Amino acid sequence: MKTLTTISELRAEIAQHRLQGQSIGLVPTMGYLHSGHASLIERAAAECDLVITTVFVNPLQFAATEDLSSYPRDAPGDSRTAAAAGADLLFLPGLQEMYPLGREGVLTSVSVNELSAVMEGESRPTHFAGMCTVVAKLFNIAGPCTAYFGKKDFQQLAIVQAMVRDLSFDVELVGCEICREPDGLAMSSRNVYLSTEQRAAAPVLAQALVAAARSLSRGETSVDRLRATMMDVISTQAIGQVEYLEVVDPITLRPLTQADARSRFFGAVRFGSVRLIDNLDLSELDLDSNAAISQ
Repeated sequence: MKTLTTISELRAEIAQHRLQGQSIGLVPTMGYLHSGHASLIERAAAECDLVITTVFVNPLQFAATEDLSSYPRDAPGDSRTAAAAGADLLFLPGLQEMYPLGREGVLTSVSVNELSAVMEGESRPTHFAGMCTVVAKLFNIAGPCTAYFGKKDFQQLAIVQAMVRDLSFDVELVGCEICREPDGLAMSSRNVYLSTEQRAAAPVLAQALVAAARSLSRGETSVDRLRATMMDVISTQAIGQVEYLEVVDPITLRPLTQADARSRFFGAVRFGSVRLIDNLDLSELDLDSNAAISQ
């Protein structure tokens, strides 16, 4: 695996492979790679000739109240994980390479209306514009490719899908299933910050989503009652503070009053200073990989 730090190097490498007719797989990340990221790289390696993993902690995604400096970083570990999962190129640019005039010098912003205003967008109103801007930049650098995103950040995936459609990027998006710990907790770089007590309580979010989805599978369609089911489960852990629990349309992300088989369940819960998100739909209740939360 080659590690590249400049856009010109990355473009030159891609051009060589594209001239040979090879397909390009792109896995954009903010680093501190775990098994969930590795699963994206592995799928890209199974489906594409050249696999690029990008690691860039994007300052545009952090509000003034969020501590960019505390975001976990581990470049040597990221390199090992990416190589073991099958990446051919690791793109590891610095801030000046991505934003030559610094964060404040970025005058262009890409945003997706409506989809960015709900759930995560309410809690982090500048986050998705920052995410779309850097993802659009990466798509522009990579050119035609297949890009792999995890469904744990399902709202992000829906927003990127809309951006690709609206701006005609020559990119095929692949949404990959959520990877979970044995007790059902969705894998996340944030999990490392959980205390022992918080880590023991954290699976309650997945359990709440599953309880509501099971209720839907048994015929309950009232979103008010499904949300109450989620709240009842989370209230069994006093240290979990709910930010939102929603049942939404998976395409528009609009909250529903009546659920159906397509509906998707979302939640965000704080455990101390650690904010965890998760989501699922009925199809995921029977996945073997999610057995721990589907019992």
